Amino acid sequence: MPRKTPNEDRNSPVRRCILTGERADQRLLIRLALGPDGQVAPDIHGKAPGRGAWIGVPAEELEAARAKGKLAGLLKRAFKVSELSVSDDIVTRIRDGLEKATLDRLGLEARASNLLSGAEKVDAAARGGAVELLLHASDASDDGAAKRDQSWRVGLEEEGSGRKGMRLPVDRDRLSAALGRANSVHVAITDAKAAERVKHHLERWLYFIGCSNARGDAKADRRAQTAPDGN
Repeated sequence: MPRKTPNEDRNSPVRRCILTGERADQRLLIRLALGPDGQVAPDIHGKAPGRGAWIGVPAEELEAARAKGKLAGLLKRAFKVSELSVSDDIVTRIRDGLEKATLDRLGLEARASNLLSGAEKVDAAARGGAVELLLHASDASDDGAAKRDQSWRVGLEEEGSGRKGMRLPVDRDRLSAALGRANSVHVAITDAKAAERVKHHLERWLYFIGCSNARGDAKADRRAQTAPDGN
């Protein structure tokens, strides 16, 4: 299950994963909604009307539970119904929904001028300490990503820490299309609230597809570590 981060909204409800029984912040889980026709569908944004159940496992585990009939059985118990239908492609639908939600969020932040793209602009902002979250396309060169990462560490005064940006599961073409900007390989988010909005979607997506490169916001992690107890 996704880990709880220092920046997590403490007012967000806690939900229980029907597969593991573990409880976690609602923002870290994925909701499945029961439609009036008895069909179970992903509710990526958690806003669909009606009854819902929550999952917090990676795609591989969810597919195994679906294939064995365990998922349907647990959903019947959660929804208190005797019949329902879980489509064979529900895992793919969740994966696609998480990808779309993340890329849509990045596009919105781009239009709100909350992010920068382009190596020179990203480096300048990073070295100036203005970057809240650093992202790299999947096909970014290791050298290019390393240079941007180093600029970020310099700006955060964390040289030698090994802090790195997050590698996205999409290439520069998909990222550029989402942002509406040509040849977007490296992206720097400069607004703290925008970074949190993006991380909410991105970390769920990375966890679900089995990636382990989700990293916390360096500035906020550092603030949390130095904050007095109880704040």
